[in-house]
Amino acid sequence: MRIFLSAVLVLLFACPALAEVKDSSPSGFTLENSEVVPVDADTAWDALVNDVDRWWPADHTWWGDASKLSIVPRVGGCFCELNGDQQAWHMAVSFVDPGKTLRLTGGLGPLQGMGLHGALEFRLAPVEGGTRITLWYRAGGYTPDDLSKFAPVVDQVQGLQLGGLADYLRGKAPATPPEEEA
Repeated sequence: MRIFLSAVLVLLFACPALAEVKDSSPSGFTLENSEVVPVDADTAWDALVNDVDRWWPADHTWWGDASKLSIVPRVGGCFCELNGDQQAWHMAVSFVDPGKTLRLTGGLGPLQGMGLHGALEFRLAPVEGGTRITLWYRAGGYTPDDLSKFAPVVDQVQGLQLGGLADYLRGKAPATPPEEEA
């Protein structure tokens, strides 16, 4: 627990505040973050489920290598990290509406080892100029620790994760054609 709390403090000071804690209590919390990306929802969906290894921060994997991550976008599918005999089931896919919603359930990172559970959703919605991606996560369960104290840290990490997807998609955005001279 001491190591986890030390990591929490490092994250608090190392990560920009990107996500929003919607609510928190000693037994759980809800987080939400949104980014607008200049691609259509189908392109965003494709990157979300097929390129997780290219946008998920490597320092938020168990073995420091994002290339080991995959998401199987079907009910019962796995958001997994496979590194030979070292393997982690991060979350299970529980809802798929391609181009609109991907819901996963489980506890991410240290929350899993604490016996906590959550629902994480990536919600995609068309907006002018692209797609709004909202990352929503609600986690809770029994722990002798006050979960409201963990909410800001998980919030920061979720902001990094969604920011990684948004940055990746911004790199995939179609080039704007140059304006023609009159």
